[in-house]
Amino acid sequence: MSDEVDALIEAWRAQRGDLELEPMHIWSRIDRLGRLLADRRKAAFQSHGIEGWEFDVLAALRRAGEPHTLTPGQLLKETFVTSGTMTNRVDRLAARGLVTRTTDPKDRRAVLVAITPAGLALVDAALESLVTVERELLAGLGDDDTARLADDLRRLLQQD
Repeated sequence: MSDEVDALIEAWRAQRGDLELEPMHIWSRIDRLGRLLADRRKAAFQSHGIEGWEFDVLAALRRAGEPHTLTPGQLLKETFVTSGTMTNRVDRLAARGLVTRTTDPKDRRAVLVAITPAGLALVDAALESLVTVERELLAGLGDDDTARLADDLRRLLQQD
């Protein structure tokens, strides 16, 4: 069974047979899968009227557990964005009624961001759609293959 990556590598091999092209078998497929996943994630989120960044912030709050509240600093660590970007994102989510800002009762100088019931329902529904999309993308693999692939990818990421 061959695919477009095999054809691409064969074309390179004909032109640059002096190079070891085997890594392209992996990385070109990972790149294509990344684009496919990004497109499917975007569609899953759009079906719920949100964008990926909105899901990321709401999901961070949801994963925090009851009372689904984090400081802006904790949100920065969870979402890997700058403080200015996070301020803008929280402002936009608050305007939509998906999060609230409150003063930390333990430190009146600090702010807490909390997910609202509407935000909780939205992120839960979007997560269900995301998991469905991701499961569909793995449908051709059995449980053992999926576990092995997860282990292999984990090892690659730990090299960095």
